[in-house]
Amino acid sequence: MIFRHLFLLTTLLFISCNRDIVETNIPLESYVLEDGFQLRSIAAEPLLVAPVVMDFDNKGRIWVAEMNGYMNNMEGRGEDAPLGSIKILEDRDRDGVMDHAIKFLDNLTLPRAIAHVYGGLLYAEPPNLWFVEIENDKPGNRILVDSLYAPDGNPEHQPNGLMMNVDNWIYNAKSHFRYRQKNGKWLKEPTTFRGQWGITHDNFGRLYFNDNSGQLLGDYLLPNRSTRNKFLKPRYGVNKLLTKDQRVYPLHASLVNRGYAEGILDGDSLLVDVTAACAPLVYRGGKFPTGYDQNVFVCVPEANLIKRNVLQFHGDSTNAYQAWQGKEFLASTDIGFRPVSLNNGPDGAMYIVDMHRGVIGHHAYLSPYFKKKAREKLLDTIIGRGRILKIQNESSSNSNSIVLESAKDEELLGFLNHSNGWVSDRSQQLLIARGNLGLKDSLVSMLRTSNNEVAQIHALYTLEGMDALDFNLLIDLANQGDDQLASHAIVLLETFVNSTNTNKFLDLGKRLLEEKSLFKDVYFASSLGVWASYSKELTLPLLLKYSLLYKDNPIVSEAIVSGSTDILDEYKKSLDENNFETTSLLYQMLLESIQNKEDDILNPIYVSNGLNEDSRTKGAKIFRQICAACHGINGEGNEGLAPPLVHSNYVSEPIERMALIILNGLKGPIHVNGELYEMNQAMPGLKNNETLSDEDIADVITYVSNAFADNPVWISADRIRELRKLKSRDGNEYTEEELLELSFQE
Repeated sequence: MIFRHLFLLTTLLFISCNRDIVETNIPLESYVLEDGFQLRSIAAEPLLVAPVVMDFDNKGRIWVAEMNGYMNNMEGRGEDAPLGSIKILEDRDRDGVMDHAIKFLDNLTLPRAIAHVYGGLLYAEPPNLWFVEIENDKPGNRILVDSLYAPDGNPEHQPNGLMMNVDNWIYNAKSHFRYRQKNGKWLKEPTTFRGQWGITHDNFGRLYFNDNSGQLLGDYLLPNRSTRNKFLKPRYGVNKLLTKDQRVYPLHASLVNRGYAEGILDGDSLLVDVTAACAPLVYRGGKFPTGYDQNVFVCVPEANLIKRNVLQFHGDSTNAYQAWQGKEFLASTDIGFRPVSLNNGPDGAMYIVDMHRGVIGHHAYLSPYFKKKAREKLLDTIIGRGRILKIQNESSSNSNSIVLESAKDEELLGFLNHSNGWVSDRSQQLLIARGNLGLKDSLVSMLRTSNNEVAQIHALYTLEGMDALDFNLLIDLANQGDDQLASHAIVLLETFVNSTNTNKFLDLGKRLLEEKSLFKDVYFASSLGVWASYSKELTLPLLLKYSLLYKDNPIVSEAIVSGSTDILDEYKKSLDENNFETTSLLYQMLLESIQNKEDDILNPIYVSNGLNEDSRTKGAKIFRQICAACHGINGEGNEGLAPPLVHSNYVSEPIERMALIILNGLKGPIHVNGELYEMNQAMPGLKNNETLSDEDIADVITYVSNAFADNPVWISADRIRELRKLKSRDGNEYTEEELLELSFQE
């Protein structure tokens, strides 16, 4: 009894001395999870609010970015206020639930991406991408990596992701750039434009992403294999829809933006297909049951659920299928459950970032239908919340996180062989950062003797990051390695392109032709043009053989032409001399590249410096500056001053009528929704406003139609330019009578 009292006294003293401990018990009865798994809330408000992404540091702690300023009201007011932060969450009483938060950075405006790399934190606060050193959990020296990372646009459509891939490059969604720090300098390179929100990779290094209506997209090949030819925009090997099945199986009738449109909801008012899919994750934790490794999980926040997809690999391509029909991996009737990001954890669990906000669609995109229903359902009142949920395999629910911070180099070397992808990925990066070249022999030994191909790939890119690769090692790996390791070795051989090494490279190619491995051939063929630029006479004959073999394979053909940007004319001449089939897909791609080079037409990723602001968001800003004072920020109108825009017959087809009103103005009474509005004064036109371009006016109209019409339409700047030529009878403002007399044809 005495010992029991002492224990209770000690516990009370411990609690009283730790008043900063905050734990919120979140009921999860409304969540239905696949059998064999366990769901737990490990962080919630008030510890965090409006989280959008998270990452783990090398101590296993959770870092989270909070987008507190996003959609606190239906109009999006206060969006530009510096309310966001980046926090470090800790579990001080070690019960598995976060109970303490440290603000690492505060007063941020819509922070949207974070990544622990190079011993510091990379984070995105539009328009900038920053790297900040970490000193005792406080920000140290800060470096501006890219001032054009996310310069303009709707927060739904700005670059994000910041995912370190196995190739030592950092990739993004909604972006066509990748980043890397090398020898203390930051590098920025064009890459394929990918997805909308969230990005992930598999063990091999392929990238996966999605957009609102396509739950899973991806590249068939390793990054940049299909984009090296500046004069050819790839169509067959990148940005591919991996599953045509967009069906969802929600537990309840959730509210979606265009729910009134035909085919969006079924007879029970349940969502049919995804409309806001985001944040895919290739599960690589090593703790889920057999069959779950490298499955792709996808967030569907509009329907309060998470999907599971199974990948299938086919040498030169990939596809996926939903694990089940009729049910989801995780679904809830909690209307506030908004999964917006997924993470593999150091313990093998899967972590869900739940923004837990009623309205997560941006105000520029919300339909009148949604606004009305959201207010009725009080969705706009669900603010000031946020959760992190954790999913574990029930049989491994007590798994501990591996702490890498204090791990010795030899331990990190062993962790490259770990079944948890987070552990092996981060160990690779730590080994590169430490730069211990004394480990080279051990890494080479792993490459030559390990039976774990994933560990071999990590070892290979650890050497690459240390600048410790050599040509003969790569040739050996390409000759002897399994498909994935050999393919990476072939790609990295391009680092050693010169006339001295050409013969060994060509010998490799001749042997691969005999092996007939489509997996390896696509990578070898994609490199031939690069080698031919140094040794045309030796390489072109082998390039011809691969071209003949794969002339009608769109993916391999595209990869071959992509690698041949420096020898386009010589390559064509070689094909012509050997009577190559001119109607073949490969030959047509080659002709397209040559013509584009003559016309100086480049793949857009080599032209654009960043993402342009989308038309509706730009239009919303102009509307608020110029139109909202009279028509109201919600388009409700002002009595005696301006009629309502909501459901107005002037904000849908024919949209040209609204364009003429905006250009020339409107006078006299007007009928809207069957009601007569007597205006006290004429609405002025904007056609003589030199600060507004035709594109600006088109953007305003596109926004207004989207925001206030049930069936939105859009108009182009070219059409605005044509409409400028039309005039009213007296050359001043239009009247309603004149507008109704006009007819518009396509």
